[in-house]
Amino acid sequence: MIEATSLGKTFGAVTAVRDVSLRATDGKITGLLGPNGAGKSTTLRILYTVLKPDGGDALINGVSAVRDPLEARKHMGVLPHGAGIYPNLTARENILYFGALHGLSRAEREARAAELITLLEMEEFADRIAKGFSQGQRVKAALARAIIHRPRNVLLDEPTNGLDVMAVRTLRRLLMRLRDEGHCLLFSSHVMQEVGALCDEVVVIAHGTVVASGTPEAIRARTGESTLEDAFVRLIGTGEGLG
Repeated sequence: MIEATSLGKTFGAVTAVRDVSLRATDGKITGLLGPNGAGKSTTLRILYTVLKPDGGDALINGVSAVRDPLEARKHMGVLPHGAGIYPNLTARENILYFGALHGLSRAEREARAAELITLLEMEEFADRIAKGFSQGQRVKAALARAIIHRPRNVLLDEPTNGLDVMAVRTLRRLLMRLRDEGHCLLFSSHVMQEVGALCDEVVVIAHGTVVASGTPEAIRARTGESTLEDAFVRLIGTGEGLG
């Protein structure tokens, strides 16, 4: 479970995140939805301990990401926006290296890497040097690398950016499988179709603060709109708080 309480972050005169509170629970996919510049990526970076908030706290399986970031990191796998991979290693070697960093034995990391390569349909390029990979191939390798240690919580920052239809479908299947296995998944997006297809819960952020949260159905009902897109436009346009 991921819980954030009253997170705040400023960069000079710019307030990126203002009093953000949210909860992402096990066995569900929670979408962090908002326009570009709304504060989604800043919120995620605080949660996965790259940024320290000016105020508030975040708990990852009960561990404070602010007070004990090293311990919190053990409980999550992260796919940041624009995640890079080591270009002179193969996809498999990238995955195995992160398995070693997480303390897995050689046998454990080799078995897990083989499992993930199959799940993410990476067989064709798993043993190729990563330099020259397509965007979809890079994302698959980075995601496999992020979850090799079987983290309970998975955070993804706009994971489908730049992916073709087939890569999106593969990623979607994996996320739904992780959800069904009881993992907590939190991902950011500004793509309505993606959120509608995947999310059990949605947190809408606009102007650095949460303006609505709940199931997609509940958000549509509260705004009186028939589609999530129309509800989203109303929320970010009015700044109305609904949850």
